[in-house]
Amino acid sequence: MQLAHVDIDGDGGSAQGGDLRVGQTDLAAVGDAAFKLHTRLGTEGDHAKASTQEAGTAMKQDFALGPALTTVAEKWNEQVNTLLDACAHISNHLEYTQRTHAEDEHWIATRFKYEQLDKGFEERAGH
Repeated sequence: MQLAHVDIDGDGGSAQGGDLRVGQTDLAAVGDAAFKLHTRLGTEGDHAKASTQEAGTAMKQDFALGPALTTVAEKWNEQVNTLLDACAHISNHLEYTQRTHAEDEHWIATRFKYEQLDKGFEERAGH
């Protein structure tokens, strides 16, 4: 038995041997989606919490369901905050990854050019 197997037989299999590849465009799209979800969830999650809390408070005096609704609103708020934190973490991490990758690429490109220049100078100097 073999898990996570990728055929490389020309029928749509990967010439890369199954390696995961992702580009800057992909990272940007995921980060953007996480940011948009964070923004929307923050606004819409508050609407649900507020209306549930209002209903719970209004029903508190006359119905046993009132305190239960207030508890639901509190738990809802905790869950929304957990999701907001996760979305922010994803968005921030991907922005960091993109920035770091760009810095690494710049460093490599710059380093390579200097090494080529040094090699050329040494060759001309007869070293």
